[in-house]
Amino acid sequence: MNVTKRKVVIVGAGDVGASFAYALAQAGLAEAIALVDRNDALARGQALDLAHGLPFLSPVNIHAGTADDYADAAVIVITAGAKQQPGESRLNLLSRNACIVAEVMDAIVASGSRAVVVVVTNPVDILTHVALRRSGLPPQRIFGSGTVLDSARFRYLLSRHCGVDVRNVHAYILGEHGDSEVAAWSMAHVAGMPIADYCAVCGRCEGWRQAREEIVRHVRDSAYHIIGYKGSTCYGIGLALVRIVGAVLRNERSVLTVSSLMDGAYDIHGVCLSVPCIVGTNGVEQVIRGRLNDDESSALRRSADLLRQTLTALDASSANAAAADVP
Repeated sequence: MNVTKRKVVIVGAGDVGASFAYALAQAGLAEAIALVDRNDALARGQALDLAHGLPFLSPVNIHAGTADDYADAAVIVITAGAKQQPGESRLNLLSRNACIVAEVMDAIVASGSRAVVVVVTNPVDILTHVALRRSGLPPQRIFGSGTVLDSARFRYLLSRHCGVDVRNVHAYILGEHGDSEVAAWSMAHVAGMPIADYCAVCGRCEGWRQAREEIVRHVRDSAYHIIGYKGSTCYGIGLALVRIVGAVLRNERSVLTVSSLMDGAYDIHGVCLSVPCIVGTNGVEQVIRGRLNDDESSALRRSADLLRQTLTALDASSANAAAADVP
């Protein structure tokens, strides 16, 4: 199967998918962008709206697509998901989104696609695991957007606190993309110095240790605040996806905190969560086994345990649903 070298298929043409398509078209990274959605009219409308901006962009083919577009894609990004209904439990919503992701993966496998698949639909760590298990594809080819956006939020807040350009702050959020995420302070650096050492000498960071807890809380609660203000988050994740997909399309071998299947790194097995990974043409090409302090290591294992419990609950719910369907 031939692969169109820089073709990106976006599954889901809602706020996140459309924001990503808009940012990707402006970045000039892709030669083709296909928007696929169950609501074909929505995909057509988004593609046409974007196409009208082509005179202001680098050359790119933007179109509403179908499952046929999976076959020659270089990257497939899954943003499609159901919205929570009034009174619906999180587990039921998770089950519905797991069915959507499984259906998409079935179509990708049937197409013979050799694309790298990026899962964005939440809860992203659980659904990345679902995508891997359903497809049977090599683990490096399927990963989630993970905590790339959370890490960007962390860097942004640290840059404001320290009064330094955000591009010169290096810091990671690990674990679940959710409430159990872990701020890896032991990996945070400014100007080649550990963050604590930098703040001790920069002259701006009074009350540094007291500020740490507040910064972590703001990172963890950022999405809740944005959703409370305007109903959804879309621009930050759209830009984060450009960064992730760009690393694949250009074989950058960038270090990004994507959600991938753990196989012993950090003493964690059999669950998808975020740690620093090298991302390139083949997807997750290496998991970086960095050093964490004891508290961070324990917190990361707790995050993995919570994800494992959710997977167990999802499997039990699926088994009960299947049993109920048997006459």
